[in-house]
Amino acid sequence: MRLSEVDFGAAQPVEGYGPGFFRIGGQAHAGPLLIAPGIVADWGGYGDADALLALAGQVDVLFVGTGAEIAHIPADLRDALEGAGLGVEVMSSPAACRTYNVLLSEGRRIALALMPVD
Repeated sequence: MRLSEVDFGAAQPVEGYGPGFFRIGGQAHAGPLLIAPGIVADWGGYGDADALLALAGQVDVLFVGTGAEIAHIPADLRDALEGAGLGVEVMSSPAACRTYNVLLSEGRRIALALMPVD
């Protein structure tokens, strides 16, 4: 079997996570986080729809990590995102990180909004 290193290009994969933090590009980020092409930024959580809506047209799918367990996101947030043309996939934050990294390695147009795992 031949193993080869994944080249993410300029994109930033999730390198790790733990209670209250995510590690991206060798740096730990506390609290909710938004990761998109050219963006690794603090996110205001479900009340910060503007940061997510700004991704419309730049990405096809937004993965939303809801913390340690899968949970529903507010219906008005989902409606606004889908109305802007974003595909929305909701899952636990660990699953969202893994899925994001796999699709990122395939060159997909994706973004990730994460609630911390506490």
